This record gives sequence, structure tokens and C-alpha cells, in this order.
Amino acid sequence: MADESGSVVVAARRVRRLRLAIGLNLVVVVVQVGAGLAAHSLGLLADAGHNLTDVAAVALSLVAVRLTTRAPTSERSFGYHRSTVLAAQANAGLILAVTGVIAYESIRRLLDPQPVGGGVVLVVALVAMVMNIAATAAVFDRSGDLNMRSAVVHLAGDALASLGVAVAGLVMLLTGGAERLDPLVSLAIAVVIAFEAVALLREATDVLLESTPGGLDLGDVLAAMRAVDGVDDVHDLHAWSLSSDVRALSAHVVVSGHPSLEEAQAVADDVKRAVARPFAISHATLELECEACVEYGGEPCTMDDLVRADVARQDRPGQHQH
Repeated sequence: MADESGSVVVAARRVRRLRLAIGLNLVVVVVQVGAGLAAHSLGLLADAGHNLTDVAAVALSLVAVRLTTRAPTSERSFGYHRSTVLAAQANAGLILAVTGVIAYESIRRLLDPQPVGGGVVLVVALVAMVMNIAATAAVFDRSGDLNMRSAVVHLAGDALASLGVAVAGLVMLLTGGAERLDPLVSLAIAVVIAFEAVALLREATDVLLESTPGGLDLGDVLAAMRAVDGVDDVHDLHAWSLSSDVRALSAHVVVSGHPSLEEAQAVADDVKRAVARPFAISHATLELECEACVEYGGEPCTMDDLVRADVARQDRPGQHQH
């Protein structure tokens, strides 16, 4: 109950932060669109488009956070933990789509430069940068949650974009020209943000593919489990992430001798303690064995192996089917 109530508190705090970020971004979008049209600045309009995308992306993150507080159901026995990972993956894809549009418009403007009002660009971009920094600070936490990180990437990318646009505006103001600098800055910003989006997309995909969590060495986990008193061996070990905050593990544990059910349960509890805190395992499923399950080909300890074992026993001489 303590862990559950703590998760609800964390979710409520994240909801408040995301709402604040959405409000700040909406203000930025309105100001940048108006100023971009008045100053004929692709940089401001591109930045406004990116901010508008962020409003949708952060709203998606907000919905995902709220979903994680829902109780598990018979259809979703693990609850909605992965909704945040799905949101992070969708956000990363959205970032890549927007940066593609910005890159296209930047190249088009490079080939056909237009006069830009440097003073307006400078002032509006600096205001947008400050507001984006405030939104980034509001959303940032140290949890490593992919969903919150995707929101931070969006907002920090906007702050970086606004800084680049401000620099371009300053140069254009001082030189009275250099119109190509506006689309060049937009193109550079798109490339930087795209690299971060690809990394985020890769991490979200790893979670959905149930890859071993980053930074978790299965060899170390195996050694820790085998070191527990009463454990002869551990095999068929798997570890994966339900979300950025929830790691799960399953394994077959060969216990020493032929212990009673109570004694075997005590060994299982010790094994779970050995992996819980050191490796941040939130959920562990252990199958206890007195002898290691026999592998008949393919993956060890699968249901197919049980069927093959039954067939092998039935085919032995002297045994008859009834």
C-alpha cells in the first residue's frame, strides 16, 4: 500500500508539472506565430510549430501519467505502466516528423532567401527561450522515466531552438542582412533534436521488446541469486522493464535437497531480497525446482519441453498407455 500511495503522489506531482508546461507553451506559440508572420521569420514560425507539437506531446505525456494510476484489471494484469513508454515512443516519432518539416522548409528558404526583421526575431526568441527553460525546469525530474524524459527533450529542444533563433536575429539586426542565417539555424536545430529523438525512440522500443534493462548485468544478477543459501543453481533467467520505473524478473531456481514447501518458500523470499534493492527489481516470479528441468531442444524449460518429456516417457519400453 505504501508503494502504491507513493506512486499516486508521484503521478499527481508530474500531472501538475506537465499542466504548467502546456500552459507556458501555448503562450509561446501564440506570440511566436504573430511575430513570425510580422517579421517574415522562418525561424520563429518553425519554433512556433515545434512548440505547438510539444503542446500535443506533453498533453500525451499527461494522459499517460494519469493512466499509470489506474488499478490492474483482468485484461491488463500489470496495469497501465507501459502507457508512459508508448507515449515516449509516440513523442519521439512526432519530434522526427516535425524536424523533417522544419528541415524541408529551411532548405527551401536557403534557396530563396527573404528579408527578415532581426529585431523582432531577437526579442521574441529570447522571451520564448526563457519560458521554455521555465517549462523544462518544471517537468524535469531525476527518475529516468522515459515519458517525462520525452517531455523534457521536447521542451529543452524548444529552448535550444529559441536560443539559435535569437542569435540569428541578433546577427541579422547588426548586419542588416544575412537572411540565410535564419533557415540555417532552423536546419541545425532540426538535426540536433532529431538525434536525441532517435535515441529516445530506441530506448522506448527496447522496453516494448522486453529487452534487458539498460545498465542491468544479468551475470551479476545470476551470481547474486546463486549465492543465496539453499540455492543450488539458477537458470532460464529473464529480466525486462514494464516501464522506466518498474523492472520485472523471472527465473527457475534449483533448491538444495528436497525441502518442505515452507522451507522452499523461505529460500525464494531470500532470493527476491537478494535482487530487489541491488538491481531495482520490482516484481520477481520464481519457479522452484528440486532438479533442473530437462531441455529437449530449443529454449530450456518451456512448455514444449514438458510435452516432449511426457511423450518420451510414454514411448519407453515396458510402459503402456491406459
